Parts: sequence; structure tokens; C-alpha cells
Amino acid sequence: MHVQEWLDTVPAVAVYAVVALIIGLESLGIPLPGEIVLVSAALLSSQHSGIDPVILGTCATLGAVVGDSIGYAIGRKGGRPLLAWLGKKFPKHFGEGHIATAERSFEKWGMWAVFFGRFVALLRIFAGPLAGVLHMPYWKFLIANVLGGICWAGGTTAVIYYVGVVAEDWLKRFSWLGLVAAVLIGLTSMLVLKRKAKKAQESKAEAEPVPVGE
Repeated sequence: MHVQEWLDTVPAVAVYAVVALIIGLESLGIPLPGEIVLVSAALLSSQHSGIDPVILGTCATLGAVVGDSIGYAIGRKGGRPLLAWLGKKFPKHFGEGHIATAERSFEKWGMWAVFFGRFVALLRIFAGPLAGVLHMPYWKFLIANVLGGICWAGGTTAVIYYVGVVAEDWLKRFSWLGLVAAVLIGLTSMLVLKRKAKKAQESKAEAEPVPVGE
């Protein structure tokens, strides 16, 4: 079966629901590949006439905002014992070093950490719960949460969708090979950029003086 014919069999509602759910759970504080799911769905929408990129972006935004808000409420109620528990359950994502880096970002940038954290995998998982633990005023959190969700989810959907439309002819010629190659190139580029951003963040954190007693 041709790729285009197979894509047309995927129910649009299922795609919207999966994207909103995965991004919502990731924003809540569960380490899931929300960005990869969003990129894949946006690419799918460019090849699937039944998947509306506007609705897709809206669902992704709602998932991000609602998930972050629930994470904020959980963090505010659970406090630091919650972070300690998460560190034991998910040491690769909620280890002491990760928490310390995220906390320094919050203390230095405040609500901007919530906004820009949407674009960084580590902070995207921490943003809601950590903002609640640190008792950031909810109105500040909500503003940064909504704006960050719109820019990240809407922007990512738009960019990947239009890239997919431009590459549609090429993808059709090479069928599965072209689709797989396009996804791999996109994911590789994203991972390289993330790695560079992470190294830059770690270098910056190491360069910051640590107060006596910490």
C-alpha cells in the first residue's frame, strides 16, 4: 500500500487525542517523548488531508497548558518530599543534579523559566511541579505557561507542517524510504541542537558561584 493511502486510514481524532495526552502527561511531570510525538503528528498532518494542523496545534497547546497546571498543583501540594520521591523513581530524569539545575534556572529567571522551559526537554518536565514546589504565584505561572504552550506547540506544528508540505512530492517518490529518511533527519537535527543546548546550560551552571552552605 502506498504511504499516502495508509496515512489516510489513520483517524484524525485518534491523532489529536494521542498528542494532547502525551504532551499533557509530559508537562505534568512524567518523562515522555512529547516533542517527538508532536513533530511526528505535524509531519503526518502535512500528508494526511483529514488531520487539520490548526486543530492539532490547539490540542497540543491545551495538553501542554492543562498538564503544566496539574503539575503545578501537585508540586504545590507535595512540596520537596515529592521531588525526593520522584528522584528515587526516575533517577535519570529527577536526579539531584537535574533538580538543582532546574531550580537554579527558576530562581534566576522566574516565570521566564516556565516560558522558555517549554522548549527544553528537562525544564518541560520540571516546569509545572517545580513552580508549585517553589510557590511561584499562580497567575505568573499561568501567563508563562499559556504563552509558552502556544509558542512551542503552535510554532512546532506550523514549522513541521509546512516543511512536510514542501517535501510532499519528494516523499511520494520514495514512499517509505523518503518518509523514514525525513523523520530521521529531523530527529537527528533536533537531538544535535538539544545536546548543544544542554552542554551550554551545564557549562553556564558550573560557572555560576555556589553560595556557602549549599
